[in-house]
Amino acid sequence: MGLLDSLVGAATDAAFGGQPNTQRAQAGVDPQLLIGLIGALMNSAGGLSGLLARLQQAGLGDAAASWVGTGANQPVSPDALGDALGPDLMDLISRQLGGSRQEAAGTMADLLPGLIDQLTPQGQVPADDGLGALGALLGGGR
Repeated sequence: MGLLDSLVGAATDAAFGGQPNTQRAQAGVDPQLLIGLIGALMNSAGGLSGLLARLQQAGLGDAAASWVGTGANQPVSPDALGDALGPDLMDLISRQLGGSRQEAAGTMADLLPGLIDQLTPQGQVPADDGLGALGALLGGGR
């Protein structure tokens, strides 16, 4: 199983409360949509560094730093992440996923730590702000 598959699996498990794959498929979740949402999130926040700064300002700096660093990733609560991302982004994400804002926050709380960890393999934000690695993930899933 590839990285994209692992990330999508974690996100869809979060979005659908661990329902079996057949129920997820019936719900119409598009795995590329989930990763695309991360790209939109990064773009709206000013890249990976902007997203990390937003998380830092919202009091999630320690957790976000653990995602970038080489150690274990600290979890973040869906409520705290939803507050950090703000209502406009959470509304966009929830509309795209076809669920509530709380469900979207849960999905993002499960997806972001692993994704940011993979976008920062050397323990620091890359020069291209993580967009090249995100593109590789998107291309690798096809």
